[in-house]
Amino acid sequence: MALKLVDEVGVQALTLRMLADTLESGTATLYRHFSGKDELLTHVVDRIFGEVRVPSEALDGLSWREAATLGAEAFYDTLCRHPNALPLLVAQVPVGPNGLVNRERILGLLLSHGFSIGLAARAFTALGHYVVGFAIQQHGPGAARPEDEAQLRDYYRSLDPAAYPATTAAAEELTSVPLREEFRFGLDLLLDGIERVRRAESD
Repeated sequence: MALKLVDEVGVQALTLRMLADTLESGTATLYRHFSGKDELLTHVVDRIFGEVRVPSEALDGLSWREAATLGAEAFYDTLCRHPNALPLLVAQVPVGPNGLVNRERILGLLLSHGFSIGLAARAFTALGHYVVGFAIQQHGPGAARPEDEAQLRDYYRSLDPAAYPATTAAAEELTSVPLREEFRFGLDLLLDGIERVRRAESD
């Protein structure tokens, strides 16, 4: 219910009293379970991680890269369902049960494909930062709307081509790539880099 309220009103507007009223309970009851709003929001973050679904059977027979792509896309899709909660992913490290399970699963996957512990840890962190960062910039509170993209394209086109020849020439491409395509492009670049380091370590 707390995550549902965050989806509806945002992180700042959520209060324990609001949650208590929604549950037809009292704030005193909630304080027996949570020390305050910060602890409640920690549980909200873990609830989000609990929605990231990648069935183990779906990973069978996949390369590390295919499995990582499947996991990154599942994480991204989950975050897109909760745009108002995205600031919470910046404010705290997910150490609840669901966050730990996800971390263990991904690290274990990388290690099982021959990654060193150091590279597995760095790859896990880089992938998480990329997905969260992309989701926050493109879907979080205050993210650009389609009409904003059109205005930005017109602005780029209006610039002096003598001073900004590359920007004016790329105005359409800078503002028209579908978000899913942009997400996969960046993800593929990141995975390319991780693969290069993995191969260099194994040589």
